[in-house]
Amino acid sequence: MTHSSTPFDVCIRGAGIVGRSLALLLAAQQLRVALVHKGATDKSDTGHSDVRAYSLNAAAKQLLSDLRCWPEGAACTPILQMQIQGDHGGDLRFDAAEQRVEALNWMIDVPALEAKLAQAVGYQTYIEEMSEPVDAPLTVICEGRASQTRAELGVNFEVKHYAQHALACRIQTTAPHHQVARQWFQNTHGPEILAFLPIGGESSHEWAVVWSLTPTRAQELLQTDAAQFCAQLEGACSTAAGHIQLTSNRAVWPLQLARAHKWIGAMPQTREGGKPQAFALAGDAAHAMHPLAGQGLNVGLGDVAELARVIQAKEFWRPLSDHKLLRRYERARQAEVMAMGCVTDGLQTLFAQPAMPLQKLRNWGMTGFNRLSPLKKWMAQHAMKSAS
Repeated sequence: MTHSSTPFDVCIRGAGIVGRSLALLLAAQQLRVALVHKGATDKSDTGHSDVRAYSLNAAAKQLLSDLRCWPEGAACTPILQMQIQGDHGGDLRFDAAEQRVEALNWMIDVPALEAKLAQAVGYQTYIEEMSEPVDAPLTVICEGRASQTRAELGVNFEVKHYAQHALACRIQTTAPHHQVARQWFQNTHGPEILAFLPIGGESSHEWAVVWSLTPTRAQELLQTDAAQFCAQLEGACSTAAGHIQLTSNRAVWPLQLARAHKWIGAMPQTREGGKPQAFALAGDAAHAMHPLAGQGLNVGLGDVAELARVIQAKEFWRPLSDHKLLRRYERARQAEVMAMGCVTDGLQTLFAQPAMPLQKLRNWGMTGFNRLSPLKKWMAQHAMKSAS
């Protein structure tokens, strides 16, 4: 990775999924992009991308397909149905056939998607991969929740820490997944949310597991032996998928709701008399939310799509560092992200309440909502197209 003598239009700090996708979109506009690998990236600032799988919606699929980076075969599993069970008899289901769509969403294997994006970046002559940041009219920060650049710029990152940690792993079951995603809200050991997410292709027996637990219980399950861990899983899912075999390491990280107070601003001048430079935040550097709705990367790719759209539509005389230009991006994305954050935060808070009257009320609400076909259809379509 060497510095080019050609001036860059955009410097992207963070070479994960969000950073690479943005680089490819901007390069398609014939903008010179410096893609910087230094520091954390948006792909997984927890360092556990090997056991995580992403749920991507139709908008994200379209964006990645346009970039020719959509994974195929066993790396992509269409979800035909979602089954959600409450902690006191609540039941909610979404079906692709009811929605008249090919899939509700798609479970994507992280390494396969990263490899596709890396290959595409390697072929793009307008992108230069670098180890250090360079000067450019616009710097886009895609370094993840623990962004060092955001901190250096003094941008306040407001964080609400949940009393939950996520435990992720991969499993194989005796019963195939039939492309059905399952989720259980429970209160047996405190508020817990267990998700079984189908991976490995359409006829696979493999699942990605994300289990939101109290920090103490998460550490206990991280340390217990594989057989006991699988027994705990089988009990939590009522053996819905048959006998369980652990096929990966387990990873644990804290959960939070977070947002940056501002997404754009002026970069400090590196040399006297230099041209104005600006920054914009995207992906987890700008926001983080609870994984219960599986919208994290969808929202990050929504940032990418909107910023690329704003840049492409800019007036020819307006520089990339122009504050009014970048405000268009900030206004468009902050409202969408805040709405999705409120939804995930509200659901997490509601199911964290142990009182029996609230348990009955929320489960009654789930079951009642399941019977309201028009409202359920609207919600499902919004989730499939949100963050676009």
